[in-house]
Parts: sequence; C-alpha cells; structure tokens
Amino acid sequence: MFSLPLRDNAHLRPLEVWHADEFAAHLDRAREHIRPWVGSRFITDDVDGARDTLRRYAERQAADGARLYGIWRDGTLVGGVLFVAFDAASGSCEAGCWLEPAAEGDGLVTEACRTLLDWAFTTRGLHRAEWRCRADNARSAAVAERLGMTLEGVQREAWPYEGTRYDKQNWAVLATEWRAR
Repeated sequence: MFSLPLRDNAHLRPLEVWHADEFAAHLDRAREHIRPWVGSRFITDDVDGARDTLRRYAERQAADGARLYGIWRDGTLVGGVLFVAFDAASGSCEAGCWLEPAAEGDGLVTEACRTLLDWAFTTRGLHRAEWRCRADNARSAAVAERLGMTLEGVQREAWPYEGTRYDKQNWAVLATEWRAR
C-alpha cells in the first residue's frame, strides 16, 4: 500500500474494504454535509453500507475502472477523492471529491486531485479528465478552476435532489493543457 503526503499532517491512501469501520465513522461526521453534492449510492448509514461502497469501488478498480482514495489528516479519515469513471481505452476519466466540514479550507482536495490527475495523464496516458458538480456548489467549481479545468457547459436541471432539479456544470482539462500548466 502507498501513502502520499499532501501536507505534513495529511496523506492520500487507497480507501479499501478493510477501512469499512473507519469509513462508516467518517460518513457519520460528513453525511449531512455532503449529501446534497454526491451520488445517493455513496451515502451509507452503517458499516455494512460502507463496506458495500468500498467493495463496489474495489471491484471497479480491479477492472481498471473507478477508484477511491482517502484523505487522512492527523491519522483520521476526513474525506477523499475518486475517479468516478476511468476509461483507459477511451482516454478519459471523471474525478470527484468529498470532505467532512472540519477538513475544508486547507487545500487538501485540490492537492489530492492534482495527484490523481497527474497520475492519469502522466502514468496512464489519458487524454481528458472531467469534473461534474451542481452549479450551486461553489466549492466544487473552485476546485475545478484551481485544477485548470474549463467550464464546458451546464446541463439544465440534470441533478435531482430531494424533489428539486438543479443545474449541473461540466468541467474538463486535456492532457496537453495539464502538461502546459
């Protein structure tokens, strides 16, 4: 297993099935804060649900698809980053993130996403990375901007949440742009 430093007290590591108890405890701290911004299948209410989510991503990674990484600060899981989609054959991926409230504002997500995208472009040779977020999620859009992504468009009312439909922003960065930054 690897652990990459993000800051002196923060590290990026794979988030695996054996982390189910820790992931469930983290979701207890983060659930209501992230619920409007992430997919409903990601939010779980107990250790079994956390284990199922981690297993689903482990299976996708084994098939060279989606991947999930945790951000630990001072030894505690505080959030993570992921490849929501990863398709080496087409040369594209979609990155995403989440954090519990206590971990926001330290630049951890931006640094962790830079690590993921650098790996996708440099090591795996992907051509395009995408980022999708609700249009009213200013924090997520700011991460996309800091990553050098371009807002390519808005899908109107494409994000259903609790009976309301929200607009969804589509951001992307190309490998040539990534290398030129």
